[in-house]
Amino acid sequence: MHPYQALTETRDEQRERLILEHLPQVRLIARRIHERLPESVSLEDLISTGIVGLIQAIDNFDPRHGVKLKTYAEYKIRGAILDSLRGLDWAPRQQRRKAKQIEAAIDRLEQRWQRTPTEEEIAEELGLSIEDYREWLVDVRGVNLGSFELANSDEDGRDLLAFISDGEENWPSTLVERAELERLLAEAIERMPAIERTILSLYYHEELTLREAAKVVKLHESRVSQLKSQAILRLRSYMRSRWPMPRGK
Repeated sequence: MHPYQALTETRDEQRERLILEHLPQVRLIARRIHERLPESVSLEDLISTGIVGLIQAIDNFDPRHGVKLKTYAEYKIRGAILDSLRGLDWAPRQQRRKAKQIEAAIDRLEQRWQRTPTEEEIAEELGLSIEDYREWLVDVRGVNLGSFELANSDEDGRDLLAFISDGEENWPSTLVERAELERLLAEAIERMPAIERTILSLYYHEELTLREAAKVVKLHESRVSQLKSQAILRLRSYMRSRWPMPRGK
């Protein structure tokens, strides 16, 4: 057998092995994104799109950047899924408008009182009953999906932090920006009601599903979904006023 052919087969086998090893990662990311979407969106379609992102990650991965393949693959998988959803434009305009109104109300109340507003205060600011406000939170749970994931993106929508080295000697300005971003996020989370902090931690840090998180905090799954939506909108409002997020040039 020609040496080059043997080398090619070895690389192909390695590629196939890496794809199989990371398929559970694709399913996890797709499932968590799917939780925030209307039932009309197919989970299998998200998984298929995520697999395309995984293959791109494996084919383009360069270990010299100092980033682990799992980390790089996560960004590519998530990015591929989010890009496909943006192309569908599945979120009705009315839902987007509701999300912006909630953010604006939170921002006005925080500036007015210099503290985190309660759920009841946000509802009153919007002129809604608490029941209607909670319905809004259900409606907007998938709006602006991925806005935090891509907050520090380049023009192609790629997260710049995914490509830098872990060493302090490389890209010091980026490391400073990351530290400041993490500080602001920690500050924003600290200001939240305890139940919202707990739900964010269970969902994003412990990687529980909404159903699993609901069992931990002993609330109905729909209520946990509402509180998570509200927590994310609080974060967006806080970060928007303190972190530069330039629009397209």
